[in-house]
Amino acid sequence: MGWVECVPNFSEGRDVSVIDAIADAISTVPHSHLLDIHRDTSHHRSVFTIAGEHRSVLEAVFQAARVAVTRIDLTRHSGEHPRIGATDVVPFVPLANTTMKDCVALASALGDRLARELGVPVFLYGQAATTAGRNVPHAFRRGGFEQLVSTIGATPATTPDYGGPRVHPTAGATAVGARTFLVAFNVFLDTNDAGVARDVAGRIRTPAGGLPDLQAKGFHVAGRAQVSMNLLDPVTTTPVAVFETVQREAERVGVAVSHSEFVGLVPEAAVDGVDGSALRLRTRLADHLLEPKIRDVGGRV
Repeated sequence: MGWVECVPNFSEGRDVSVIDAIADAISTVPHSHLLDIHRDTSHHRSVFTIAGEHRSVLEAVFQAARVAVTRIDLTRHSGEHPRIGATDVVPFVPLANTTMKDCVALASALGDRLARELGVPVFLYGQAATTAGRNVPHAFRRGGFEQLVSTIGATPATTPDYGGPRVHPTAGATAVGARTFLVAFNVFLDTNDAGVARDVAGRIRTPAGGLPDLQAKGFHVAGRAQVSMNLLDPVTTTPVAVFETVQREAERVGVAVSHSEFVGLVPEAAVDGVDGSALRLRTRLADHLLEPKIRDVGGRV
């Protein structure tokens, strides 16, 4: 049986009891392994990394989403990170003996089940997308849950693949997709001016002529400006290249870099030969590597 990675993002970063309940739901499914949890109070979001056999991971994510539907109320939720759902984004990533086609099938199966059993409409994105323009979930996430309440179903871009054209009243909607490895990477600046982070993000992201395969936004997090990024091809556009580019652009306006962090796990190839000090990490780089964690639970990448 092949293995798959899944990285569900839940709109809860503050209530530890809810995060623990989601983790327990995942851990009780046999042959599904919870590798990592990244909790962020400012973004009010937690990123879970799961790996295991196809059917086990699918079941684990569904059970976690069931907890999220009952425990997370988006009508009372606010945070720095944009979101449309209690279970916000669920990407499947192929590991050993698994193809992208397998991940697309898993995304479709989960989407169908979330809509039928939990009443949560689902948008398919990435390699699982059935609608043009959904390689990344921007089209239907713009404006977040609050805007989606009134725009869902109004256009093809905002019409879900599964479920009716209305959001779940408290759990919103969910984006489920299939993709290759992605690295979520944040760089903190030595200023509390989020405008500087937004300016840097605007210059370095791909559509502005910046680095290839890079998404970037600026936020105010924990008293500092943060450049928050997704590296869509982290072997080509590496964390080191991104860090150095952010540092250079910030220094142009007289701002230094404070430190950086990974959100979730990182493929070894993206940081091959890198010392964590080069990224000013405050945690051990080894603790963020994906492959050793998978091997530790008996899996292969």
